[in-house]
Amino acid sequence: MEESSAAVLVEQQPKAIITDQPASKDVMLLTPEEMVAKAIAPVKREFLRPPPPRNSQTEPNDDTAESNGGASKLVKDKKSKRQLKRERQQEQKLVVHICPIVAKTGEVDACPYGQKCRNSHDIEAYKAQKPADLEGRCPFIGMEGKCPYGLSCRFWGSHQDGFVVDGAENENIVSEMNMFKKDVQKLLWKNKMRFPKADAVIKSLGLQEKSYYNKKNLDDKEVETIPNGSDAKNGDGCCAAVNDLNVEEEQAQEVPEQEQDNSAIHNAVNGDRDRPSKKLKPEVEVNVCHDQSGLTASEELEKICPEMEAKSMAESISLNSDMILKSHQCEKKLIDFSDKLYLAPLTTVGNLPFRRVCKILGADVTCGEMAMCTNLLQGQASEWALLRRHPSETLFGVQICGAFPDTVARTVELIDRECEVDFIDINMGCPIDIVVNKGAGSALLTKPVRIKNVIQAATATVDKPITVKVRTGYFEGRNRIDSIIEDIGHWGAHAVTIHGRSRQQRYSKLADWEYIYQCAKKAPHSLQVLGNGDVFSYLDWNKHKVECPELSTEMIARGALIKPWIFTEIKEQRHWDISSGERLKILKDYVQFGLQHWGSDTKGVETTRHFLLEWLSYTYRYVPVGLLDIVPQKINWRPPTYICRDDLETLMASDSAADWIRISELLLGKVPTSFKFAPKHKSNAYDKAENG
Repeated sequence: MEESSAAVLVEQQPKAIITDQPASKDVMLLTPEEMVAKAIAPVKREFLRPPPPRNSQTEPNDDTAESNGGASKLVKDKKSKRQLKRERQQEQKLVVHICPIVAKTGEVDACPYGQKCRNSHDIEAYKAQKPADLEGRCPFIGMEGKCPYGLSCRFWGSHQDGFVVDGAENENIVSEMNMFKKDVQKLLWKNKMRFPKADAVIKSLGLQEKSYYNKKNLDDKEVETIPNGSDAKNGDGCCAAVNDLNVEEEQAQEVPEQEQDNSAIHNAVNGDRDRPSKKLKPEVEVNVCHDQSGLTASEELEKICPEMEAKSMAESISLNSDMILKSHQCEKKLIDFSDKLYLAPLTTVGNLPFRRVCKILGADVTCGEMAMCTNLLQGQASEWALLRRHPSETLFGVQICGAFPDTVARTVELIDRECEVDFIDINMGCPIDIVVNKGAGSALLTKPVRIKNVIQAATATVDKPITVKVRTGYFEGRNRIDSIIEDIGHWGAHAVTIHGRSRQQRYSKLADWEYIYQCAKKAPHSLQVLGNGDVFSYLDWNKHKVECPELSTEMIARGALIKPWIFTEIKEQRHWDISSGERLKILKDYVQFGLQHWGSDTKGVETTRHFLLEWLSYTYRYVPVGLLDIVPQKINWRPPTYICRDDLETLMASDSAADWIRISELLLGKVPTSFKFAPKHKSNAYDKAENG
């Protein structure tokens, strides 16, 4: 983007940042210490300004509409699914939706579908209405072959430069890993995927007796098919249902007495659920976890997987689950997380382009976004995209979320078979209602027996290290991880990350690091403990490491979203007063990586813009170091009304979605006329009745 164009857009911005803080005339009377006591960022007096008039506080979409050239503010009537489908089909036939094969090759006859193709083949008509090219070079220049988007690439004019792989500038342009294979997807769709290891482990642990189908005493004739995944509505695996009565009996025996008093509350949150099976075609193969023929574990292995060394595998599986885990742990490839900078798995924003940016800025360990086990087993391509890895991610893991041991066991076996990962993390702390209501995430914190079964099944199925992420507990004030931290290590987990908040608390208060220290000191030596919560500077990092040497390392989540250069600060042990130009360079790198990941056509450009805006909805919270009276900034500080040292820095500190859109226009050109954006993340569920 030319500097003149950037300057024009920046000059349109207000000179003060509007926040929900008290008026600046009141804040200016406070000392920096008093501002900190009220969780207000102590901005220097020379940068404080009274807020300008803003009518959009009552109409939040006004700024966005104005930035889109006066887009209509009228609320459209809700349309039926049939009407929406018809409109999509009609829109797809427009010349703007050119066939991707025709666009790539430039030849109409290249499409194998011919006249039956749903997309347009009119190249001349597409050229006549194609949006203007964006400034810059095609992100695929330097990679092997031609641009995969051809004529539809928004950088079509730069294709004349060629795509010869030569020079040092091409060293970092490498294709992604863990791509979802079509043949694997078809097997999952048709329920023909085999899981010999997971099924044998589930049987050896005796968990098949608690499956839905054994509970109903159904035989093979009554169950025509059993899907690998689950009904998307219920999120349940094929043999994943655990007999709730048996679970409650086990909990009564193993849960400490002080926790038994809360069983009524726990049962109300995680009540019994009917789990209907989804019937498929009769010719689809049946692959169930339980065995009704009375075969032993070794006989079953020899029968279902003759091509593998069933005998040696069966010998390593004992009906004693403790012996299974003990022998299996010795063969695992262990990872030392000590003092490594760990970028947390982050929903929506923790995508592959963002992880690449954090790797450049110093992150040592990266982890993909949380993927639901049931969606992976159903072969959903969008969920499998969360498992992609870039070669620059030298120590990479994936995070999965499931409610039942056999669902998790099958998922880890499938990931181990199809993906290149260094470890697999099981999320047992997700607070989102849609996840908790399915019995996964934080709901597992109320069922320690289920936690045991999930960890044992996963660790006994694969050789890769299995890590676990938890919160302090489900209800605030009822922490429970300290009571099971030793067991988590004995069950086979390689490491556990403790987020210092309860599920009910969400992000409403600061993380409880004292409780994290308590758990780390109780953990066995074989279990690495990672802390998580509110790490926002190298001083925070140092403080936790000094106060609790038992901590292996600390996971960085929101701190990386707000300022991804936190990894550089920790490694260099300094507060980086980063300039607006340096921050813009980071955003440019993200856009480049995003176009390589999501595509350089119009759809890819707008997808990159969407995720860039999601990220900007966090980065505006950063207050530059040079503006603060007290350094470093704390993650819970709210900025008063202030201006920055230059117009671009002021623009980056704005909390208006219209200003985030203007930043995206600096990098990706003008937005479509009807474009609107609202951030996806919400943290206002603390006061909901169902959360206590």
